[in-house]
Amino acid sequence: MEYQKKNFLESLRGHKPDHVPFWFMRQAGRYLPEYRELRAQAGSFLNMAYNPDLACEITMQPIRRFQMDAAIIFSDILVIPHALGQNLEFVQGEGPKLNALRTAQEFSSLNFTNFEKTLTPVYEALSKTKTALQTEGYGGTSLIGFCGAPWTVACYMVEGGGSKDYLNVKKLAYSDPEGFQRLIDLLVESSAQYLINQISAGADAVQIFDSWAGVLDSHSFQKWVVKPTRQMVDLIRDTYPDVPIIGFPRCAGQNYLSYVQDTGVNAVGLDPSVDTKWAARTLQPLVAVQGNLDPICLFAGGDSMIMAAEKIIGDLTAAGQGGNFVFNLGHGINKDTPVENVEQLVKFIKEYKL
Repeated sequence: MEYQKKNFLESLRGHKPDHVPFWFMRQAGRYLPEYRELRAQAGSFLNMAYNPDLACEITMQPIRRFQMDAAIIFSDILVIPHALGQNLEFVQGEGPKLNALRTAQEFSSLNFTNFEKTLTPVYEALSKTKTALQTEGYGGTSLIGFCGAPWTVACYMVEGGGSKDYLNVKKLAYSDPEGFQRLIDLLVESSAQYLINQISAGADAVQIFDSWAGVLDSHSFQKWVVKPTRQMVDLIRDTYPDVPIIGFPRCAGQNYLSYVQDTGVNAVGLDPSVDTKWAARTLQPLVAVQGNLDPICLFAGGDSMIMAAEKIIGDLTAAGQGGNFVFNLGHGINKDTPVENVEQLVKFIKEYKL
């Protein structure tokens, strides 16, 4: 199965694959009955994320079902603020809650005192998963590590959770850019080190999730998304120059091009709003592209899902060139998605002839 690993990694490097490589964002999670069973036993989300055995098992579940080209370690982007000392809990039905840091003065409470101790279970989970992939016969499946981008993580830290208008974090960035920059700098340093440690623990590639990149104007996008991401990429490459880095600036719109040109990532994840013909013309000559089926299309399933997937693959593997493309969703799998829809999509992708 060695060709599978080469298929994913070589596609990120722009080489022609043997078949369409694929994995799905949030592929390990609530839509799987085996995950829900484990969640009921484990209790809190963090109990699972910080338990290497459980995190490994959850990461492996979709690989056993669907034999994807890549596994992504089960964790969460908010382990970084938690490791820096910010209180974090996941409230059932509400999502993550943090004690909001609304002023630059409050950032002084953040530190590296328990950083490595808090995140060591994630590295152990990666090592265990790497071993499990080998011992269970999936040695060709690549392992992806990840983190949240500084801007997106800062949004959660300042807002105290999710937000509809990002009022507090944008107000802080506009009114005290120097103070906000200190938080971004801290997140660049800590997040880059986190990804370096994940690679050391066994990750073959890493992805930087910038879920809220699309809420910024072009100038702020350059300042708070592009520049910090470039700094992270440079720091990672100082230690691991050949490990592929995937950036996902969700809903970046016209800013996708500057993101690709200026961050130095090897591949870019596309959200569902990105036109795949435009991406093939504009982005694919520069980097590998990943995406971008609407998760709700997967939730709906049926002929419309297959038609949408066929268009994405056709547009991004035009003229039989292949390469430069990894099939994925444009965001994470919806928790109520029927497993049979995932099975149908996986079968279609695997049978697609390049």
